[in-house]
Amino acid sequence: MCELSDFLRPDSVLTAVNASGKRQALDVLSCFAARQTGVDSTVIMDMLLQREALGSTGIGGGVAIPHAKLKGITRLYGAAAILEKPIDFNSMDGEPVDILFLLLAPEDSGADQLQALARIARQFQQQEFLKRIRRVRDPSALFILLTETAPLQYASA
Repeated sequence: MCELSDFLRPDSVLTAVNASGKRQALDVLSCFAARQTGVDSTVIMDMLLQREALGSTGIGGGVAIPHAKLKGITRLYGAAAILEKPIDFNSMDGEPVDILFLLLAPEDSGADQLQALARIARQFQQQEFLKRIRRVRDPSALFILLTETAPLQYASA
């Protein structure tokens, strides 16, 4: 089974991110990912905006999973961010977003990307898990929380 630890590293989490809107949040994530993947931030941003144009990646409950396929990366890459204040993300439920999980995949990663997206979505639909995430202020603690296997045991309240 695909686990978040398969594509999320300890240095790929951000807390207390200031963003005034969707575009700025995506820009922060693009710049952050560029430093770690070596792919130009404008390329990442362009691909994320193209994906968002198809429909918001805000899945509800204050969570968005922006994602894109990119040339120049050879494996799945994940990054998590907790926003200082919720922002409008045109989410399916109309609620603002304060938790973002970026997923970048190689261009030829068909099933791998879909499996990773499904895993992220399942984990981030658990209300108790989301409450725990929202209390975390330290990136190291957030990484541990995101990559532990226990969250799937929580009931979806």
